[in-house]
Amino acid sequence: MKNWNLIRIIRLMLGIYILIDGVYTRQWIFVVAGALFSLMPLLNIGCCVAGNCDMQPDNRKPEKPDADIVFEEIK
Repeated sequence: MKNWNLIRIIRLMLGIYILIDGVYTRQWIFVVAGALFSLMPLLNIGCCVAGNCDMQPDNRKPEKPDADIVFEEIK
């Protein structure tokens, strides 16, 4: 229950809304989806929690800016 931010609170409120609306309209698939969407912010899980969304550092060596570029004309 740490590191709460605005997006996490919005995700929780949206999940609770989907859950309540699914119960009210008796759409059980929405009840399941709402429960899942409510658990994700509570447990702080998602696609980026394991570091899957991190950008990898670019380890390539930069090209020399004064490198000669050779073009071949095609007819």
